[in-house]
Amino acid sequence: MTEHLPETGHVIGIDWGVKETATTTSDDHDLPHPQYGKSAAQKIARYQGMMARRKPKKGRPGSKGYREAKRQTAKLHKKVARQRQDTARKWVKRVVRDHDALAVEDFKPKFLAKSTMAKKAADAAIGATKRALVEMGRKHGRAVHLVNPAHTTMDCAHCGARAKHRLPLSERTYTCTACGTVSPRDKNSARVMLVRAGLVPG
Repeated sequence: MTEHLPETGHVIGIDWGVKETATTTSDDHDLPHPQYGKSAAQKIARYQGMMARRKPKKGRPGSKGYREAKRQTAKLHKKVARQRQDTARKWVKRVVRDHDALAVEDFKPKFLAKSTMAKKAADAAIGATKRALVEMGRKHGRAVHLVNPAHTTMDCAHCGARAKHRLPLSERTYTCTACGTVSPRDKNSARVMLVRAGLVPG
C-alpha cells in the first residue's frame, strides 16, 4: 500500500561513491562512509588470531577460550551490520521525505568486489542502502528513476559533453574541456543522474 508523503518541490540525484557512500546534488543529504567495519576490524582480527591459535583438532570440542573468541567475533559482526542498517535507514528516510523525485545510480555492488575498493564497498553496504532507498521511495509515492551509470564520470552535467578518457579513481575533480565547468567528480556524477532522468537539476 502506498503512503503518499506531502510534495516538497525538490528533486535529488544520487551517485554511489568511493569518497562517500552517497554523493548527492544536495550537500545536506550526502552520506559519508560510517567506517563501522574499519573500527571493528582490529578487534575482529584479534579474536580471529585467538581462534587460530586455539583451534581444536578435528572432532574435538574447542577450549573455553576458543569458544569465547568465536562468540565475540560473531557479536562484533552483528553489531556492525546493525549499525550500518540503522545509519542507512535514517538517511533513506530523510532523502525520501525531502524530495518528490529521486534519480538513483543503478549501481551494481559486485563491480567493486573485483577492485581494491572491495573493503570500503562492504563497509558502506551500498547495495543494501540502494535497495532500501528504492523500496521506501516507491512506498511513499516518490518517483524513483534508476539511472544507467555508464560514462557518468565522463559526461559533463552542465553541457552534456563527453570526455575522451575515463577519469582515474584518484582524480577527484571533474573539468569539462568543452564548457570549462569544474566541479567535484562525484557531485558532477550526481547531477548527471538528474539530467539523465529528465529532472530539472536543483
